[in-house]
Amino acid sequence: MLKSYFSQELVNLKKRGGRLFLLGVGGSAANCSHAVNDFRKIANIECYTPVDNVSELTARTNDDGWDTIFTQWLIGSKLSKNDAVMILSVGGGNKEKNVSTNIVSALDYAKKLGTTILGIVSRDGGHTKKVADVCILVPVINDKSITPYAESFQALLWHCMVNYPGLKEAK
Repeated sequence: MLKSYFSQELVNLKKRGGRLFLLGVGGSAANCSHAVNDFRKIANIECYTPVDNVSELTARTNDDGWDTIFTQWLIGSKLSKNDAVMILSVGGGNKEKNVSTNIVSALDYAKKLGTTILGIVSRDGGHTKKVADVCILVPVINDKSITPYAESFQALLWHCMVNYPGLKEAK
């Protein structure tokens, strides 16, 4: 049921002509890059991730700092309330623990604009779960394998979404 609601948010995004921005770090960043391909190719949604441009990402890290790389990229991308930000993350970001603070900053910026926030996260969901309009929380089954389990389910879930009847356009 939650997948359907998540997918319905993507259908609504597509209907209003909004863009989808995927954010993640580490293995989740790699998932973002793959997901951009699928959302563009299969679901015909205009979709981007900053991790596909390593030159800009590292320049922003150098010039602006790690905490704001995604926020500054979203500003440069002219993020609006018609768009959506999707977070793929194991922990969802946590400013107090100094974990994925770039995700926290980007989410706060998106929330301020009224942008739809979606997330596929694990552990306690972190900041993403607190601020998302729809967030899928991948359960922790084994403390020793949280990351591979969470990142594998990110892929499973986005693949289900791009093939959702209201989204899929490719044959």
